[in-house]
Amino acid sequence: MKLPVPARRHRRRAAAFLPAFALALAALVATPTPASAATTSGWNDYGCKPSSAHPRPVVLVPGTLGNETDNFLALAPYLVDRGYCVFSFDYGQLPGETLFDGLGPIADSAQQLSDEVDKVLAATGASKVDIVGHSQGGMMPRYYLKFLGGAARTNALIGLAPDNHGTTLDGLTALLPYFPGAASYLQSGAPGLTDQVAGSPFITQLNAGGDTVPGVHYTVIATQYDEVVTPYTSEYLSGPDVHNVLLQDLCPVDLSEHVAIGLTDRVAYHEVANALDPAHATQTTCASAL
Repeated sequence: MKLPVPARRHRRRAAAFLPAFALALAALVATPTPASAATTSGWNDYGCKPSSAHPRPVVLVPGTLGNETDNFLALAPYLVDRGYCVFSFDYGQLPGETLFDGLGPIADSAQQLSDEVDKVLAATGASKVDIVGHSQGGMMPRYYLKFLGGAARTNALIGLAPDNHGTTLDGLTALLPYFPGAASYLQSGAPGLTDQVAGSPFITQLNAGGDTVPGVHYTVIATQYDEVVTPYTSEYLSGPDVHNVLLQDLCPVDLSEHVAIGLTDRVAYHEVANALDPAHATQTTCASAL
């Protein structure tokens, strides 16, 4: 039976949102504690002045549906304890949506990153920042670097499981029936999700003419168990001054998947610290988790 036009449109729209929903779902489980119950003691201190040992402030960029606090309850203190001025922020809010972040158009989110970097540089007196992002937060800054003049204000971009070339999301869309109402919610419009699908206009624009821009040091830290950004090798960047790292090459028994690599994995964090301060880098092994 041929569906009426509205129904056919509904089906096409749902099909477009299903892959994106799986990405959002995996990011959603990355919020174990309500932000209001968490503390940002030691970071987001705009009175912090970078030391000579760590002269650049670090801007942390959360993943889709994450927020500036919960995504970095482990990583932010890890870096603060090592003497960095650390900042995080929320981005990508849809009009009227206060619960979830990272759903707005990624180009608009990149402008919010630009505003945050300007704020951090003005407060700290530094000339450049280092950016560390998880998932969408590791990919979105590339738009800032490439199209919004961010390369002049950024020393390094470090991505934890970033979807640099989009994602096919494998079979995770099979989870959709277990979340009643999710499909209709997404149909209201969530460009921050659909922008991340492999082959989307946004991903095509982002990578046209090369993955990198001159003057920025790039590090990608991936896990072979990533079930959200698939295949995980699509996270890797090509170009000069790129360091692509597979977590399991550093620690073969590390089982972290897409969420854990950003939220809890101290082996990955050690490699982040190495990328932030390569002059004093030490070998990353399974013992780095201790």
